[in-house]
Amino acid sequence: MIIQAFLRWVETARTSDRVRAASALGRAYVEAEMNGIDRRAAEMAMTFLLDDPSPKVRRSLIEALADCSTVPRAIVMALAEDQPEIAYIAISRSPVLTDEDLVDLAARGTAETRALIAARTAVSRSVAAAIAEIGGEDEVLILLENEGATLSRWSLKRIANRLGNAPAVRDRLLARDDLPSEARHELVEKVGAALAICGLVQAVIGEGRVQRVAREACDTAALAIIEAASQKELPDLATHLREAGRLTPAFLLNALCSGRTEFFSAAIVDLSGVAEKRVRAILSGGRVHPIRALFESAGLGRDVSEAFAEAVLLWRKDIGAGADGAPQSVAAALLAHIRRQPKPSEALSAMAELVERLAFAEQRKTARNYALVAARQAA
Repeated sequence: MIIQAFLRWVETARTSDRVRAASALGRAYVEAEMNGIDRRAAEMAMTFLLDDPSPKVRRSLIEALADCSTVPRAIVMALAEDQPEIAYIAISRSPVLTDEDLVDLAARGTAETRALIAARTAVSRSVAAAIAEIGGEDEVLILLENEGATLSRWSLKRIANRLGNAPAVRDRLLARDDLPSEARHELVEKVGAALAICGLVQAVIGEGRVQRVAREACDTAALAIIEAASQKELPDLATHLREAGRLTPAFLLNALCSGRTEFFSAAIVDLSGVAEKRVRAILSGGRVHPIRALFESAGLGRDVSEAFAEAVLLWRKDIGAGADGAPQSVAAALLAHIRRQPKPSEALSAMAELVERLAFAEQRKTARNYALVAARQAA
């Protein structure tokens, strides 16, 4: 009877009175001051207030109900799709909204709606995935900054793919420890592509040289990412690099000579289609001919497969010291082997230039490490 009287009264009451009444009704519902029958009647009264012509009334109602977990979902959903100042309260606070509701609101709502969802205290994987798929830069930034958001590897990779060109998004992604290695490499590629077309960079180092410098920088970054990647990430990273066109003979040789042998194995598995167990067995104990056959099945030419096989053999044994008595690197030993060939092919000669650069780079690294140790000892 009280609720029926309320409904009759609300039709003629002033806006300010209806605002106070909506708040009182919502608080009474939350505090469960009514019996079962009155509670049902209260729900009908709140549903009636959803059509109140004043947004102030509807806002007063959601402010009272926002944190309650027993409010009928239909009421909260209606308020979540109301005017922005009303929807803000419902979307950002209500525990009644399910993941399915939030995904639906994200898909049908505006950028502001998605931003509110991304800023919720807790954002599940499925909701985060929806925002990662359709959200703009601002919404995704809010999601990445939200410590209560749970983002899957897929979502992080999707954000890197869609919005990796945005500096703020890229910086947020690169700062994350859980960013998949393949997504990290994709962001590096985007930076390299941006630098390659930068007018200032082209003016400083020359338009003809910039592409090579960018490529070498991306290769160096990729090797660093490989070094930091976990064992279980390597197969996916190898697949990603192949799809990106990065598994060139030069890159593979660089990985092998620099000691990324686990990744090298994963790359050969990906390129050849040979089972991982078989690849590992050949690389660790196979003779020259099976090794060369494996490399040729991975797409390496006959004229360079011999050099790759020699590099593998060098890794298996102690390659000794160079002419100056210092430990000899695989690249240096491989370079000496290539130069001993009586008539190297054009491809092998080109590879010799690459191996020479690798050997020199390792020499410089050794010199830097030596200088660093000497400085520490002197201090």
